[in-house]
Amino acid sequence: MSASQSAARRTVLKGAAALAGAVGAGAALSACSTETNSGYGSPAVPQEPVELGAVSAVPVGGAKLFRERKVVVSCPAEGQYKAFSAQCTHAGCVLDKIVEGEGNCPCHGSRFDLATGKVLRGPATEPLPAVAVKAENGKIIAG
Repeated sequence: MSASQSAARRTVLKGAAALAGAVGAGAALSACSTETNSGYGSPAVPQEPVELGAVSAVPVGGAKLFRERKVVVSCPAEGQYKAFSAQCTHAGCVLDKIVEGEGNCPCHGSRFDLATGKVLRGPATEPLPAVAVKAENGKIIAG
């Protein structure tokens, strides 16, 4: 193999390695995408009142995640309700579960106190936005 062919071969191999690295980086970034976690690009709080379900769905002293509506409702005392956006303030992912009174973000691990909306663990730094909520005719209405 001549020197010029060897140099051309190295150039092709370096280009292929760079391309493979770029593809890998793109895959890593898409794995971190919020678009697949149903929160990205849509409002963090309901734009108009929405019925979430029966008041019995939210236990006294507990909370319920209404993921499809991107709202989490807690009930600190009988007949008292607090609601917050279930959309993480870090990157917009929707919380996926409640563990011991904390809302969990599946994208980067942020945790929120569902009685106050406050951040308990980052990377989020801003609390969950409050959402107006009321009980009416045995139903929970948010927004």
